[in-house]
Amino acid sequence: MTTTERQRRALVVGLGISGTSTALALLRAGWTPVLIEKAPQRRSGGYFVGLFGAGKTAAERLGILDSLHDRTAFDGRNYDVDRFGEWRAGFGFRDIPGDPWLMVRGDVEQAAFEALPAGVEVRYSTVPTKIEQDADGVDVTLTNAADGSSVTERFDLVVGADGLRSTVRRLAFGPDERYLHRLNYMIAAFQLPGGLGKLALHDGLTLLEPDRSLWVFPFADHAPTVLIGYQTDDVDAEFSEPPAARVRKAFGPEPTGDVLGAALEALEATDELLFDSVEQVHMDHWHQGRVVLVGDSAWCVTLYAGMGVSAGLAGADLLGTMLGRYDDIGRALSEWESQLRPHMGYYQQLGFQQTAVFTPNRKQITVRRLMMRGMTMPVASQVLRFVRTHNKSGRMKDLDIARV
Repeated sequence: MTTTERQRRALVVGLGISGTSTALALLRAGWTPVLIEKAPQRRSGGYFVGLFGAGKTAAERLGILDSLHDRTAFDGRNYDVDRFGEWRAGFGFRDIPGDPWLMVRGDVEQAAFEALPAGVEVRYSTVPTKIEQDADGVDVTLTNAADGSSVTERFDLVVGADGLRSTVRRLAFGPDERYLHRLNYMIAAFQLPGGLGKLALHDGLTLLEPDRSLWVFPFADHAPTVLIGYQTDDVDAEFSEPPAARVRKAFGPEPTGDVLGAALEALEATDELLFDSVEQVHMDHWHQGRVVLVGDSAWCVTLYAGMGVSAGLAGADLLGTMLGRYDDIGRALSEWESQLRPHMGYYQQLGFQQTAVFTPNRKQITVRRLMMRGMTMPVASQVLRFVRTHNKSGRMKDLDIARV
């Protein structure tokens, strides 16, 4: 029996948004996905994410949009503050073009996971340790991280959805050093147990200093999350000490003030923290034979682009569409990549440019504050609001790359 006469079987590595969404898209295309995850259980929670137009469309096509909702705190205010106690009106998430929905990463992961039919096979504590392919399939050695046992199985396709430092990419395409491009910034993201000092629960906040920043993102029905970012000349050194120690060093020995001090104390107390370097993945090809990469494994646009979730959903949805349309896997993957690549290139460029928004230098901070003053002047206010809602960034974020 040929693969066209039976249901094709795909190994999906990674149980995050891209992996679970890919499994949903493969099921829709008539494939049988097997999901593996190196962690012993599915993660929850996570930092803030935005869901833009393309992501909403893909979520609808994947059958998970009705399980998501916008957590934006529309009744709150946003402030720019400094460590000396000055508070001013500031920009917030609602000012981003494209009318994105605000949520946490775990919202999307849970919605996609719960949409999987009960019969879909999910294996935890499992990683690929060897990938060998020929014209007819892929042999993958799977190792159980808990007991060290291994088994080799054959699949028609392998999908690497295992993140920035992808094991699938390393096994099938080569070492990380070929593809990871550091932007020389660090981020620390975590959830607050409640409010932050005198900041109201539904209010947002930014504290901007040259090459370092603190953001508080409020939600209508969820605890706020924090994003701390800073520039570094030595990424490797940032992993030589506990994250809290490195973040404190980045903000210097000067007195922290109330807001920054409270945020640093919350960072030290949290049990769930994302602390990582800001890096993009640049590859000439996202697929090789019967192995394909999706999401951060393939194109990581960085958290600064704000498009990681939308790009992951749209990429997974489109992959399923192409595999359902073409019996020839090579053609399906080539069509998928040719349609998706221009958009991911734009989002990567956006991620690089928006370092000026999330972790600005001294000049960029000055420009931001001049803009905020302009918002209080009637004529300038109208011009700036028009730019914010009609600029190229806003239009590109709403492109529907999931419909083909």
